[in-house]
Amino acid sequence: MSTSRAPQRFVLASASPRRRELLSQLGLPFDVDAAHLDETPRDGEAPSAYVERLALEKAAAVANRHSGRIVLAADTTVALGAEILGKPRDDAEAAQMLSRLSGRVHEVFTGIAASGRARVVRTAVRFKALTPQEIAWYVATGEPRDKAGAYAVQGKAGAFVEALEGSPTNVIGLPLAETLALLAEAGLALPW
Repeated sequence: MSTSRAPQRFVLASASPRRRELLSQLGLPFDVDAAHLDETPRDGEAPSAYVERLALEKAAAVANRHSGRIVLAADTTVALGAEILGKPRDDAEAAQMLSRLSGRVHEVFTGIAASGRARVVRTAVRFKALTPQEIAWYVATGEPRDKAGAYAVQGKAGAFVEALEGSPTNVIGLPLAETLALLAEAGLALPW
């Protein structure tokens, strides 16, 4: 006879609707309390170090408001080599980012943190060569706004991806397998 436990509620320190959706699909109960921090990369900061630092800082900031509860935080960025491609400031910058990603492999890094523990997950993404018309069309959809690297793989830009190496949910903003392992290490009782 198997016994299932009721999962504990935890706090998600993120305003990302994509992260909320991914966690909700698993049926895990959580509350949302977003951390609002300066997300400017430090001079010379590597993409993996950047996302790990931000995830730890976000988790710590929100944990101060939720004593005794497990707080999960995450930060995702797109990197072209050592360069961090954040969220575009405007449509022109979005088009420029997409032009730079066209026909190339880039990396998506997500730092996840809970209870002082952190992990960084890397996924390599290969874009097809994009025409100027494809880039203009995609930018005009508005989807690149507020997205690291100016694209959403779970949206229309999924048509631009030729290959992924690594966690597909990482590219959406939360690597689920690694996140569940981290939550379990932090003491969260998972439903199974």
